[in-house]
Amino acid sequence: MSVSPPAAPGSVAITGMGVVCCLGDTVSGTFAALCSGRSGVAPLRAFRPELYRARHAYEIDDRPGRRDETLRATRWLVRAVRAAIADDGLLDDLGSVPVLVGTTLRELRSVELWWRDGHPFAPRDLHFGTALRDEFAATDTHTVCNACAASLYTLGLGADLITLGAAPAVVVAGVDAITESSYGLLDRANDRPPSALRPFERTRSGMLMGEGAAAAVLRRADAAPPNRVRAVVRAVALACDAQHPTAPDPKGIAAAIREGHRRASVAAEDVDLVMLHGSGTPLGDEAEAMGLTDVLGPSVRGPYMTAVKSMTGHTAGSSGLLSLIVAVESLRHGRVPPVVGLAEPIEAAREFRLVRGTAAAARLRLAQVNAFGFGGLNAVALVEMPAASEVA
Repeated sequence: MSVSPPAAPGSVAITGMGVVCCLGDTVSGTFAALCSGRSGVAPLRAFRPELYRARHAYEIDDRPGRRDETLRATRWLVRAVRAAIADDGLLDDLGSVPVLVGTTLRELRSVELWWRDGHPFAPRDLHFGTALRDEFAATDTHTVCNACAASLYTLGLGADLITLGAAPAVVVAGVDAITESSYGLLDRANDRPPSALRPFERTRSGMLMGEGAAAAVLRRADAAPPNRVRAVVRAVALACDAQHPTAPDPKGIAAAIREGHRRASVAAEDVDLVMLHGSGTPLGDEAEAMGLTDVLGPSVRGPYMTAVKSMTGHTAGSSGLLSLIVAVESLRHGRVPPVVGLAEPIEAAREFRLVRGTAAAARLRLAQVNAFGFGGLNAVALVEMPAASEVA
């Protein structure tokens, strides 16, 4: 493959990262678990399994005595942000730093527990900004509720703030917890109850929810200490095709990917790694495969492809940024996690270079990250290893 040109001066760097999910609460630990092919799927812990056909999920096992609690999503968000700013090493508080949080459901699980079981929950805690202000003195906080593409939307908005000089640093994040209402909705939508999420597998039977939070610190690459630059954000394309409330549109997906490549000034053959959205749904995987094939054309066999939801479940609003952080680690360490549970790929993905069985060792420069949500909310990010001038 050809190597993409170096990032332009003033490009956006990722200088800190943090993760909390069913596989761990550190970036290095989570990446190691993914590369080992360890799945976080387990029997339902907090919900009454007899109420559902599906009996599994990718939950974070942090409930004392398996009794459910309020504000779990908020706690994960705080932990992920704290890890990211510690990794950045330059932020001691967030008083002047914009914090953008992507989510699908916010603290809906807390509302369920308050309404049904009388758990204490204050209205002020519906907004993640309350905890971010209490923990980090953050006063400029914003929540983006753009379905499963939400955290990549925060990445795009944060990158714009850096490029425009509106802030010297921005924290972007995503978080979601599993709620009974959403779990029950999906349970009734799937034709067959899945026991695991199996992206691009011919016998897949639907999506299973996961839980997690992810965060990253963004700075101008030419203003950040070189030893802090983990990767460079080459471009983020944000789009909404609005073709259908729930069904993804291959043309809308293809358009978002093309816009990402155009903004990044790269060609299809420059992409070394694709972090697939890979929701494991019959329509979703087909649409993503068709959209990718449309854009990549003859280069479709080139990039390594993987889908980490096969091990983390669908972490909704945090999923895009979680995939981005995995992409950064893959670029840095030259390893690509496998797609777990993939025995026979769907016809539309037969030509893909899907990583199966064990992690792949590879020399990688440029990664593409896909995130697609209900309503045609599509987001595609391109990240690359920093140029020599940015790490010297």
